Amino acid sequence: MLSLDRQNRYRERYRAMRPGWRTSGEVYESRVRQYATSDAIVLDLGCGAGGVMELLGAQVKMLAGIDRHWPSLSCNRVRAMHRVLSEADAIPFRAASFDLVVCSWVIEHIARPARLFAEVSRVLKPAGHFVFLTPNAANYVTLLNRLTPKLAQAPLVRICYGRVRADTFPVTYRANTLRALRKLAGDFGLRVCALETIHDPTYLAFGEIAFRLSALIERFIADACAVHIVGDFAKSAP
Repeated sequence: MLSLDRQNRYRERYRAMRPGWRTSGEVYESRVRQYATSDAIVLDLGCGAGGVMELLGAQVKMLAGIDRHWPSLSCNRVRAMHRVLSEADAIPFRAASFDLVVCSWVIEHIARPARLFAEVSRVLKPAGHFVFLTPNAANYVTLLNRLTPKLAQAPLVRICYGRVRADTFPVTYRANTLRALRKLAGDFGLRVCALETIHDPTYLAFGEIAFRLSALIERFIADACAVHIVGDFAKSAP
């Protein structure tokens, strides 16, 4: 089984192999930190039980979080967060309410991404930022996941990664390419400030040989097909 602790140890080894490499979580956090200022009003979209705002929630002016999954929302560890049970593509706040919307590991689950991006654009203030982290559908690991029958996904995740069924949600990958994300940004008045892909060979590193092979394969994976995408979109001025 590839536990998170074991995966993170492989990530540190990969960092030693590629000096300057950062995990997608580190890239995402650094983007969020730019905008999570003391006067910022922030929405954590699909906040779950925690995430990056565990680190930054106490330093912003106001923090709200929405999630459709009540067990995760009820266990959210961010004490300063105002929590709301809601779908991500039906945000229950007024237009132009937020300086920053953050969103990690959510876009891949959305069946109607156009509605999600329309809602994000609606609730952002002019010049506000939408920062997100999501898998890249063009990557071979994501492709393997997409080819796995839906009924088998949860059991495989439990066996391979030790995650319980309650932490495994259906995926659609309907907005999970660079091209699709750029189009959604343009369609809903969002300017692309950054759209970065991050390599990570540890998802199939179930042993020493598998890790070394994955790290070798990663050398030949184009940047456009790296496993994760971190985006920073800004609401255009009226």
